Amino acid sequence: MPLRKKPFRHSVWQRRSLKGLIHLFALGYIAWLFFAGVTDQLGPDPVNTLINETGTWAIHFLLLTLTLSPLAKWLPSPEPMQFRRMIGVYTFVYAFAHLLTYIVFEIQLDMALVASEIVSRPYIIVGMAALLLLFALTATSFKRIQRNMGKKWQKLHNSIYLILPLALLHFSWSQKTFWQEPVWYWMIGLILMSPRMKQWYVTYQKKSQKKSRDKNAVA
Repeated sequence: MPLRKKPFRHSVWQRRSLKGLIHLFALGYIAWLFFAGVTDQLGPDPVNTLINETGTWAIHFLLLTLTLSPLAKWLPSPEPMQFRRMIGVYTFVYAFAHLLTYIVFEIQLDMALVASEIVSRPYIIVGMAALLLLFALTATSFKRIQRNMGKKWQKLHNSIYLILPLALLHFSWSQKTFWQEPVWYWMIGLILMSPRMKQWYVTYQKKSQKKSRDKNAVA
């Protein structure tokens, strides 16, 4: 049920200010992380801290991106959707930083080590699949590309609902548990995906009923 009867809108100044704060936080935090890592301010294992922080915040941004659409319907207001592309891009930035930290600092650019790492840690493949999909969404997030792709654009960007379980599986698997911290992310993810899952189920039911009617008509 919508919170308000009439949708509200931010002024241009308010929208720009809020976007500025998001940019400041997202860029500032990742810059501080790497600065703190280089200057030995991240504890006894700075590389592991960098990997964990960039990966965890990639999930935070991903969950926030998925929150904006239901929030826009609940308020109701188109304003949350004004921030979706920006936060989605930062999801990719942090996810890429997560991978880059692992390759540069953890395995020190030893690409021969990658194969053995994949064998011993198959969750890396799951994470890479999520990252490749994120890259596809980021690369096609521009309005001009959206217009050129037409209906295919929406189908591609619906893959965000696949990225979430892949990212959470990668995180849970790397933590060697689905409980403790990962279970909270799964719970939030299920809550955010439940309206979409309900929509998929309704669509599936309608298609099944249509096929059944068509078969009966032919018979």
